[in-house]
Amino acid sequence: MTNYPLSTWLKLLLLALVWGSSFMLIKKGLLSYTPTEVAALRLAAAAAALAPFALWRLRTVKGKQWLVLLSVGMTGSLLPAFLFAFAQTQLDSGVTGTLNALTPLFTLIIGALLFSQWVSRRTIVGLGIGFAGTLLLVLVQGNGLVALNAYALFIVLATLCYGLNLNFIKNYLPNLSPVTITGVSLLMVLPVAVLYLAGPADVVNKLASGPQAWWSLLAVVTLGVIGTALALVLFNHLVQIASAIFASSVTYLIPIVAITLGVLDGELISIYQVAGMALILFGVWSANRQPCTPVAGANAATVSESLDDLEADEAR
Repeated sequence: MTNYPLSTWLKLLLLALVWGSSFMLIKKGLLSYTPTEVAALRLAAAAAALAPFALWRLRTVKGKQWLVLLSVGMTGSLLPAFLFAFAQTQLDSGVTGTLNALTPLFTLIIGALLFSQWVSRRTIVGLGIGFAGTLLLVLVQGNGLVALNAYALFIVLATLCYGLNLNFIKNYLPNLSPVTITGVSLLMVLPVAVLYLAGPADVVNKLASGPQAWWSLLAVVTLGVIGTALALVLFNHLVQIASAIFASSVTYLIPIVAITLGVLDGELISIYQVAGMALILFGVWSANRQPCTPVAGANAATVSESLDDLEADEAR
């Protein structure tokens, strides 16, 4: 089925559980705080959790890696945090989770167009199947009606950012540890969150309003520490030991968790959404099977180089 060992798949499933829960945590955070407050608190908590490790590793960052890490912080943490918070003011957490499955598509497109990444026809077909399942989940609501909320465009933009982020890490930071990549990139975007929380944010006054604000704060801090900091370390680790496409496939599994939690919280689900989840799981399986024939236009040197990269990843 795949070259990747069972431990790699288990890490992928663990990451899906953590990130699949993130949308419910955002939902609970929005009960008391604005989208910008939720995003800023999330980034601050994530950066604080990894700061001791990141500061120790600053000396390992060299030259142009600083600019790449800033790009990783922007596209992998800062922009998506705000985009997801704004989107979820009008989208159910389950639907938001399904939209996240666009990430592998953008990862593939950006990798092929900007980084000459070799992919097999089988991978493309698998991603297409998963994307079809995502469209079914997004376009058909829990009550069976066909409708698309315009706030979904925020998630589309966020997944485009994730696609860029994945390719930056895979192509420019193969020798940095996942903790270094995650911690340092979060530290570089932390000033944005701190400036907002120290300025226009109204978190302190809201905390004085009652216990609901404290529960919302706990949800956002949990989101930052576990759903952002620790999960990004695991995610970057998967990018390095496997591939960008394999790691981004976690976003095909996230909807299963997100929709399940949404149903438990009173959100509706239809038979169409169940069918969409089935397509997504089949797409993940198809996309990550052993690569076979390269796509048209890939020459022998490109194929050889790609196989060498895969062997190097396995060795790491």
